[in-house]
Amino acid sequence: MRVLAALSGGVDSAVAAARAVDAGHEVVGVHMALSSQPQECRIGSRGCCSLEDAADAARAAEVMGIPFYVWDLAEDFEERVIADFVEQYALGRTPNPCVRCNEFVKFRELAQRARALGFDAVCTGHYASIREGESGRELHRGADPLKDQSYVLAVMGREELSRVILPLGEVATKAEVRAEAEARGLGVSNKPDSYDICFIPDGDTQGFLRARLGFAPGDIVTSEGELVGRHDGYWNFTVGQRKGLRLKNPAADGRPRYVIETRPDTNQVIVGAAELLSVERIEANDVVWLAEDDMAEECRNLFVQVRAHGVPAAVSGLVHEDREAARVMGVEGGILVSLAEPIRGVAAGQSLVVYRGSRVLGEGTILRASRG
Repeated sequence: MRVLAALSGGVDSAVAAARAVDAGHEVVGVHMALSSQPQECRIGSRGCCSLEDAADAARAAEVMGIPFYVWDLAEDFEERVIADFVEQYALGRTPNPCVRCNEFVKFRELAQRARALGFDAVCTGHYASIREGESGRELHRGADPLKDQSYVLAVMGREELSRVILPLGEVATKAEVRAEAEARGLGVSNKPDSYDICFIPDGDTQGFLRARLGFAPGDIVTSEGELVGRHDGYWNFTVGQRKGLRLKNPAADGRPRYVIETRPDTNQVIVGAAELLSVERIEANDVVWLAEDDMAEECRNLFVQVRAHGVPAAVSGLVHEDREAARVMGVEGGILVSLAEPIRGVAAGQSLVVYRGSRVLGEGTILRASRG
């Protein structure tokens, strides 16, 4: 089978490609250059897509003895990921750029180009598992719960799921991958993992947004309407935030206040007590199904996750757009989830991923959350 292997320049993608070679596939490596200024995109273990990463990917390909190419996808990345990130914050939402990158760049664009070039599948170093089920391929959590990346892969869609290889899905620990990279002489075994938002390598998200969106001073008010502070732009705040509020008036009971919501239409940040963050119902739209055939009415072993490394929350009820119940309840072309227990800090713009046990069923973008 002809396989196009995405080589980020890190240890995971290198070992995944090497395993694809060992499996007997005809492998070609490709590095996706996502930054228009790659020399500025890595600070230690922050960021990615630097010239260093491209060079590391090329060296790994040379060790494996496979052809290697660099694709300039900086324009697509700017339009699909960075611009969307800024736009979502301007709308008062909290986006996950890694989800959008996987959806539009690392899978959609990669898969489309792979098909056009005659490849049978793409290979990545993500920690998630592909299994054969009764009705076809299934996406499951990775064996290592600390590295599981099924949450950010849920947007790939059924077509991409049928044409992807994830060799690291059953790996027990990251240490095992590093040891294998060293044994293979791939040259990236001790390279630190990248983290945070890759296009904000210094970690200053507020500074990045300020450069793009400027200043828009407004009020910070309590859920009862009391003015307690001022802000320079509501997009600098997200649901659940406690630090950096700079409130002038402490709560009467002395308890800390948290961001409950942001209101772009009035340029306000709303704060309140911690219990106001608890929600029991979540509505999401723009749903991508991987296993709609498994969406039975009963909610046995059904969970949702709202953060990449969040704790799965048990579901007590779920309706989606194809059911009469969804129309009656006013679900706007998506899904409505009722939780068995309340969870905190759910923000519009986050991804809601639905699981049956370890299997990914689908993903949607959170529209709103409520207490009941």
